Amino acid sequence: MIKCAKNSTMPNIFTIFAPEIQAPHMKRLFSLLFIFLACAIAYAQGGPSRPVKVQVEQKAVSGHDDLIDIIFTFAIDEGWHVYGPDNSGGPTPMTITMETLEGAQPSGALKLSPTPTRIEDPVFECEVTYVERSAKATQRLRLTGGAWKAVGYLRYGACNDEECMPPTNVEFGFKGERKAADSATDPSPASPQREELSPDKTGEQADIEQERTDATAQAQNVLPLEGGQGGGLWTPVVDELKAFDAASDTQSRSLWGIFFLGIIGGLIALLTPCVWPIIPMTVSFFLKRAKDDKQKGISDAILYGLSIVVIYVGLGLLVTLIWGPSSLNALSTNAIFNLFLFALLVVFAASFLGGFEMTLPSSWSTKMDEKASSTTGLLSIFFMALTLVVVSFSCTGPIIGLLLVDMVTSGSVVAPTIGMLGFALALAAPFTLFAMFPTWLKSAPKSGNWMNVIKVVLGLVELAFALKFLSVADLAYGWRLLDRETFLCLWILIFALMGFYLLGWIRLPHDEDEYDEEGNVVVRPKIGVTRFLSALCVLAFALYMVPGLWGAPCKAVSAFAPPMWTQDFNLNANTVEAVYTDYEEGMAAARKAGKPAMLDFTGFGCVNCRKMEAAVWPDAKVRQLMTEDYVLISLYVDDKTPLPENIKVTETDGSTSKLRTIGDKWSYLQRYKFGAQTQPFYVLVDHDARPMAGSYSYDENINQYIQWLQRGLEEFKTR
Repeated sequence: MIKCAKNSTMPNIFTIFAPEIQAPHMKRLFSLLFIFLACAIAYAQGGPSRPVKVQVEQKAVSGHDDLIDIIFTFAIDEGWHVYGPDNSGGPTPMTITMETLEGAQPSGALKLSPTPTRIEDPVFECEVTYVERSAKATQRLRLTGGAWKAVGYLRYGACNDEECMPPTNVEFGFKGERKAADSATDPSPASPQREELSPDKTGEQADIEQERTDATAQAQNVLPLEGGQGGGLWTPVVDELKAFDAASDTQSRSLWGIFFLGIIGGLIALLTPCVWPIIPMTVSFFLKRAKDDKQKGISDAILYGLSIVVIYVGLGLLVTLIWGPSSLNALSTNAIFNLFLFALLVVFAASFLGGFEMTLPSSWSTKMDEKASSTTGLLSIFFMALTLVVVSFSCTGPIIGLLLVDMVTSGSVVAPTIGMLGFALALAAPFTLFAMFPTWLKSAPKSGNWMNVIKVVLGLVELAFALKFLSVADLAYGWRLLDRETFLCLWILIFALMGFYLLGWIRLPHDEDEYDEEGNVVVRPKIGVTRFLSALCVLAFALYMVPGLWGAPCKAVSAFAPPMWTQDFNLNANTVEAVYTDYEEGMAAARKAGKPAMLDFTGFGCVNCRKMEAAVWPDAKVRQLMTEDYVLISLYVDDKTPLPENIKVTETDGSTSKLRTIGDKWSYLQRYKFGAQTQPFYVLVDHDARPMAGSYSYDENINQYIQWLQRGLEEFKTR
């Protein structure tokens, strides 16, 4: 529970403007607003756990004394999926490896339930299968002798629509004694005697450890081996990497950007026909209500504005609480959710364009008005604010919807609350200021056709953003309906039509007619300078996107358009490929060349790695920096090439694990040294493998990628 100190000395900013304001009412509103924000921030502290959890157990098959099932139970987070055992040529398939199998033999192949989903993947150009949410993988063994032992591991791959885990091993070790059925004492078949073993305590593993002594000695100065030995290029730098991420303050800038985006949305909402005309009527109501006490009129107006803030901040907090801290990131890449957002924004756009009027039931506003009239004090003011929210919904609803869509998919759990705070402050400010200075109302612009122009422009903007969410679903399902050139064609048309509308060449149903002195309708009414300049900017933006149809990067829209690999007709053949795919070899080459290194943790089955390589790396500036100023080292975490010998290493939590393949080695490097396990994952390091900037993951914003590369170079020059 959040409590406030009784003798708080925090200054009240509103006493500067209204010294006679009722203190208890103000304190209650501030406390409520503070609690809303504190709850949202506190709720955001619980980050998502590992996306896939696996439990392994052994079970006797009922009615068969010679059969044993080894069962792997998967719990998979929303938005993630684990690939099935029958994938080939694409993502990492699920496989089981028996390192030791005595007194038993496999009975059939590894089986996965429920039946995996089967789709045609356009990236790998092959059919893939996967399971979601929960699943079980079962390997049946047939016992051939008395005592039996099974030691090995299950390997699986998991991805969501944005990143992939490296291939992950689930170790197991079981042994037991097959008990013969005794019909004289027990007519039912006896279950085999079972004893579950820790993999580290099996005799087989002890033998393996003894056999790889030579390999361990060779890796002594490279890998962090069991017992804490090793180091050099493998020394963990997790804290240094976090320090760079904190210094860049990306999250703070992002939240400030969301806050100001909310303010812009609130200011736009003020200019709509549903809100702007309400300002003078509402202010006049409060002034008449306290005509004998001017200070009371001002204080009531301030409380009215604060009530609006509380309502909208409460809406933002409600969105956060509904979706939860671990779901917002998943929502941003969930195909079904993106289809819903697409449909929602299309409906909002149609409403703004004049297709229909989107209003809440009139009974709602009537009830709110009755509540405001029947109550007194702070409660009546709050219901007045709620009435404004309900009445103005037809104009503010689409704006709030667009803001919340952007905030929910931003990846920050406090974004909806912060954004709604900015929106509410901008919306409530005029009511308060006009009540404090009533003479300002005389100079305020009158409502008119210019408000409908704003609605139409907003409708076209919402239609353009709707295509972004359709694109996410299109890529996830592999429909290929909205390739990059198709997307750009639609955006070019939308913004060209916006420019034509601003010039007055196109008219929509809600546009008001203008008349000349003789009373005749003016076919081409005159437009103001502001509207003309706006049309010029919009048409220039539409022309800017035209070269993108032939493969131009179009950096201004790279964060919205589909990746470059979806474009069929592309004249830009520039590509970037790594010369080195071995960590130690690449670092030695970087030291010899006197250049910093860029580590690219990737995978053959990583879809988003391919997107970055196709959409970001071919950019001329990016290509120049990566090829001329860095030594690029690509480390494939799903490379199945076996190591000469298995190597036992120490994890950051003190546990041990075995590295069997080259992919295992690079996956271990990523999580042990850098504290990460998803791909793509990029790190800029010096010759001692110390980071020179924060890490970079999947983000097709080319400008940000260039700035990140340049920060690394600047840091390298100072060392």
